[in-house]
Amino acid sequence: MPTLDAHLAAWPDLNQRHPCTALLLGNGASRALWKPFGYFSLYEQAQRAGRKKGLAISDQALFKSLGTELFEPVLSTLNHTVRANAALAINSTAPLNRYYSIKEGLIHAIRAVHLPWALVPAATLTSINQALREYRSVYTSNYDLILPWAIRHDPQGFASLFDEEGFFDVRRTSSEGIRVLHLHGGLHLLKLPDGSTRQRSADSAELLEGFAVNIPGEVPLFVNEERSDEKMRAIRHSDYLAWGLGQLAQEKQGLCLFGQHLDGSDKHLLEAIVQAQPSHLSIAVRPLSEASVLNQKQHFVDRFGNMPGTQLYFFDATTHPLGMEELAIEGPSAVR
Repeated sequence: MPTLDAHLAAWPDLNQRHPCTALLLGNGASRALWKPFGYFSLYEQAQRAGRKKGLAISDQALFKSLGTELFEPVLSTLNHTVRANAALAINSTAPLNRYYSIKEGLIHAIRAVHLPWALVPAATLTSINQALREYRSVYTSNYDLILPWAIRHDPQGFASLFDEEGFFDVRRTSSEGIRVLHLHGGLHLLKLPDGSTRQRSADSAELLEGFAVNIPGEVPLFVNEERSDEKMRAIRHSDYLAWGLGQLAQEKQGLCLFGQHLDGSDKHLLEAIVQAQPSHLSIAVRPLSEASVLNQKQHFVDRFGNMPGTQLYFFDATTHPLGMEELAIEGPSAVR
């Protein structure tokens, strides 16, 4: 293990000495681009949206009864209820009302915190697109649209994990190119009643504006903020998410962690990395102060201390192409 001091390597130098073939992004990467991504909980955001736009009391009671703050399993449960009621000739007005009410609350919560398409410079999409090309595989636990927008800006060279109709098939995942795997789903993905996954064909602003407008039976596939065991339960019920986590657990070469804190709510990601036993981990640290750097280093040493075959290296996050200060987008004062 490295000596715990406040020194941080520059990314270009570190990557030249110890190259990484895979990248794992966390919320810190999105927050570096757009500060409003720093919200604590999407469920709480939906509660704060107000009586007309937010989650109704009946909606919140449903989340509580199911013991979760994840939107996908609640919407899926309502979908299954509606289908079962239809088969039994039972009135479905109540579950349908809750389904549309929760989707409306989700839509308003996302729009309140997400980076608007109109504010994204083309140069920023180009920079992110180029940064991703340094890796063979890119994993992200973020469900926002930054990566989908950047990849669609210039898709050549990126692997297509979905067929021409937009469907994912776990039996056909050997596409050539840079793989980008969304470990917690994304606003561009939909879950079908049978657990299969479809990628939306919309682009640009429509990818955000219409993320929850879909045919009956399909729900947005993303795992928002919750306990790790709840996230893992949702992952097991999705072919795409389960496959993606399994791929992370096989990363044997150098892995770069950027904006990824791996706290208790992401224990399943930590366990996948421990299972993989990569040759080394290059970990981004923001140099806020000497004490902060030391605390962040200790945080990761504590998590990976049981991996004697894995070397830990720390670098200054602002020297990475995804952490450059000039990428940060300033929004209108009303948004800030």
